Amino acid sequence: MSAITAGGLDLGLPPESWTGVDTGVQALLDRWLVAEGEPVAAGQVVARAVLVKSTLDIVAPAAGVLERVFVPAGANFAREQAVGRIAKG
Repeated sequence: MSAITAGGLDLGLPPESWTGVDTGVQALLDRWLVAEGEPVAAGQVVARAVLVKSTLDIVAPAAGVLERVFVPAGANFAREQAVGRIAKG
């Protein structure tokens, strides 16, 4: 998931990650590998999430800066929920 908004690119798990997962199930944001304000490269793993006992990478869709973290490490998030935002740069 990387929706483009006026403020940048939203980060999250891609829709295919949720295939076969019950609607009410949430993922756990295990840890951030980049801090707010740090630059990121396109394709860089910026966070790790756990969904139904599988660890999944959250990848930067474009180069820029991790502008904002919406979901802190250790918190749950829902399908299609943005966990952070990258300002393209």
